[in-house]
Amino acid sequence: MELYSGMDLHSSNTVIGIIDEKRKHLIDRKLPNDPELIRSFLKPYKPELKGIVVESTYNWYWLADLLQEEGYRVHLSHPVANEQYNGLKHSDDKHEAFWLAELLSLGILKEGYIYPRQVRSLRDVLRKRAHLVRVRTALIVSLQHMISRNCAVKVKTGDIKRLTADLISPCLEKEEALLLAGNTSKEVIDCLTRQIDKIERWALKRLCREGVFIRLVTLPGVGDILGMTILLETGPVSRFRAVGNYASYCRKVSSQWTSNDKVKGRGNIKNGNKYLAWAFSEAAEHARRTDEACRRFYDRKLRQTNTKVAHNALAHKLARAAYYIMKDHVSYQEEKMFS
Repeated sequence: MELYSGMDLHSSNTVIGIIDEKRKHLIDRKLPNDPELIRSFLKPYKPELKGIVVESTYNWYWLADLLQEEGYRVHLSHPVANEQYNGLKHSDDKHEAFWLAELLSLGILKEGYIYPRQVRSLRDVLRKRAHLVRVRTALIVSLQHMISRNCAVKVKTGDIKRLTADLISPCLEKEEALLLAGNTSKEVIDCLTRQIDKIERWALKRLCREGVFIRLVTLPGVGDILGMTILLETGPVSRFRAVGNYASYCRKVSSQWTSNDKVKGRGNIKNGNKYLAWAFSEAAEHARRTDEACRRFYDRKLRQTNTKVAHNALAHKLARAAYYIMKDHVSYQEEKMFS
C-alpha cells in the first residue's frame, strides 16, 4: 500500500494527515512541534510513505531537515501556487493537511525549492547582512534629512559612514537636543557598519573564486558580496525553465493584469525572491554609475519615463544577463546585453 502525508505546520504544533493511494483518509494527528514526537508518530508508516508535503510557512526549515534526515522524501508546498477553492464552506487544519497529501498523490502539487542545508546557513548570513544594510540606509537618510532641515547642510553618505572622523557633531552642536539625536543615530550607524564589515570578512573567507562565480562578477555592478548573494539565492539555475521565469523570480517583470488592452488590476508583486530583487537593484545602481554602456541605457530610458522605471529596466537587464551567465557558464558580453 502506498501512503502520502500532508503536514499543516504552525508556530507551536503540526497537524499531520495520511492517506492511501485511493485518497482515503487513514489517520490524522495534531502534535506539538517536538521532533521526537513527530519522528515516533511517522515511524510505523515509514516503509509505505511515498512522500510528505510540508506547508511552506516561515518556520519550515527544522521540519524539512528532520524528515530528510530520517530518509523521507519531502516536498515543500508552494504557498501561492497551491490555493484551495475559495468557495469552500468549511476548512480547518486537518482538511488542509489531507488536501496537501491529495495534491501529492495526484501529482499536481506545485512545489517550492528546498535549499540544501549545507549552504543555507551561508545564504542566511548574507541575508542578515542585507537586512543590516537596509536598516543602516534608513538611519543615514533620516540623519541627512535632520541635518538638512535644521542646518541647511548636505552631508554625504560616505561621510556619515566614516568611522575615523566625526563630521556630524559640528553640524548639530549649537542645539543640545539635535546633537543628542544626531550622535545617537551616528553611534547606531557605526555599530551597524562594524557588524556589516564583520559579516563580509567572514563570508569572503568562505568564498570559492572559481567556476560560475568568476564569470558572474564580470557583470557590471556585481562585486564579491553581491555575486555570492545572487548565486546563493538563485540555487541551481536549471530550476528555471527560461530567462523570463528567472526575471519574474527576481521581481523584475510587470505585474499588471490586462484584458482587451485595459488594465484590470495587479498581480502579486511580492511573489518571488525579495533578496534577489534587492541584489539586482543594488547592482543596477552601481552599474549606472560605473559602467558606460549601462549609463547610456539608463539615460535613454530616463528620457522616456521616470527614474524608478529606468532603474528597474536596468535591473531587469542585469537579471537576464546573470541568468545566461549562470546557465551557459560564459562571461558578461556587453553587445548581447544591449543588442
